[in-house]
Amino acid sequence: MKTKRLLQTALPVLALLFSLSVSAQKIGVFDGQTDVGKNVKPGSATFIPQNQQYVISGAGTNIWGNQDEFHFVWKKMKGDFILYARAEFAGWNGVEEHRKVGWMVRKNLNGNSAQVNAVVHGDGLTSLQYRKTDGATTEETRFKITHANIIQLERKGNTYTMRAAKYGEPFATETITNVALGDDVYVGLFVGSHNADVTETGIFRDVRITVPYAGEVNQSTQMTLGSNLELLEIATGNREIIYSIPYSIQAPNWTKDGKSLIYNDSKGLMYNFDLASRQPKPLNTGEVKSNNNDHVLSFDGKMIGLSSWVKELGGSIVYTVPITGGTPKQITPKGPSYLHGWSPDGKSLVFCGDRDGEFDVYKVPVTGGKETRLTSTKGLDDGPEYTPDGKYIYFNSVRSGLMQIWRMRPDGSNQEQITNDDYNNWFAHISPDGKMMVFLTFLKSEVEPGAHPPYKHVYIRLLPIDGKGTPKVLAYVYGGQGSMNTPSWSPDSKHIAFVSNSDMGN
Repeated sequence: MKTKRLLQTALPVLALLFSLSVSAQKIGVFDGQTDVGKNVKPGSATFIPQNQQYVISGAGTNIWGNQDEFHFVWKKMKGDFILYARAEFAGWNGVEEHRKVGWMVRKNLNGNSAQVNAVVHGDGLTSLQYRKTDGATTEETRFKITHANIIQLERKGNTYTMRAAKYGEPFATETITNVALGDDVYVGLFVGSHNADVTETGIFRDVRITVPYAGEVNQSTQMTLGSNLELLEIATGNREIIYSIPYSIQAPNWTKDGKSLIYNDSKGLMYNFDLASRQPKPLNTGEVKSNNNDHVLSFDGKMIGLSSWVKELGGSIVYTVPITGGTPKQITPKGPSYLHGWSPDGKSLVFCGDRDGEFDVYKVPVTGGKETRLTSTKGLDDGPEYTPDGKYIYFNSVRSGLMQIWRMRPDGSNQEQITNDDYNNWFAHISPDGKMMVFLTFLKSEVEPGAHPPYKHVYIRLLPIDGKGTPKVLAYVYGGQGSMNTPSWSPDSKHIAFVSNSDMGN
């Protein structure tokens, strides 16, 4: 009898401990999972490392009013952050039209907790919902767009900004202020079925939890945040983080054999990143060790051009070195000279140079010698890059008021504008098959037209090289300077590489 009484006393305690251990089980980047609310039908969550996806199932009557019921996959965070994911239901024909998937920030794990959530409903309703204090009635700001599957929620102090889009389109944005959840909060992904007896499933991919730069950002901001080296599949938009490091790496080039990426770090060193082992090795560049993020491979894949700081010569100087490393050869006699392109025949280099107090595009023989000025219109011209057939040089220019993509013939003639929208577009990179280009896009409100600082909300966009049609957003990125300054296409034109940023506690 005594033993029975002990078991009766111990079992509830053991059950509670088991429940707590399950809820605290790490799932991908998250610390645990739980069913929020009372007597909620148990949900579940799985992280699939092979495709970096989260599959989350949850029930619950609703996330509304003064009480919530849903399944939550969470981690504890302090300070400011940016939450991003591509989210969809596993089957759009669910039981309830107001089943929900999205991001949530909660003061605690009680059902009546103050909270903010960025949510997409089963019927497509896209909204920013919030409960300002524990037990208060939920309020809502609805988006004009519906059926978003890109969901981003950013916190700056007590201000929350939701950005939402259908994949491929620019963000729509809504902001709420004066929501004080405290510094230490629960952050995570959620699924609610809007029906206590039903379980719904959400699939979340490209999940990113970013800790942004803490200070003011401008063109001279030193790049100190951690870096995610990412690959993106053009056909699907699927992203994969293949390497993370708590300091700045920049501007990956894809080697012609498809086996490696080459990038620089913030100390000015170059690295060869092996895609099979997913490990970097230093690339020997001799005494040239102040390399920036303007480095380019020759079309035959045998050489790499560098841009490296030399104070005595006026700034960045162009060099060339074998792809396997060696002693670099100096090409430009003075700086600033920022290399961006090789000609397909390997005979010429094109760079952005300041020669008369004005940055323009110049061409120079690969052996060095006389520089030919290709642009002379007032305003910054930058980022020159040859097409694979050698018929055009693409570049970006601020001459029309905003930074836009232009192109010209290799002798500088027939300069024509390719993009013309309400953004600042930088660094057009032409696919190896010569059909498409990707470029980096800064929001007009984020930067001055001639600036491309780090640590901003940017898009990587895709467009046919003739500029016809509407650019497609391939990736929604926290980055900018250093993300994609140089050609980053895979040799088969199916992928690109780029860098996104976050404070990783370096």
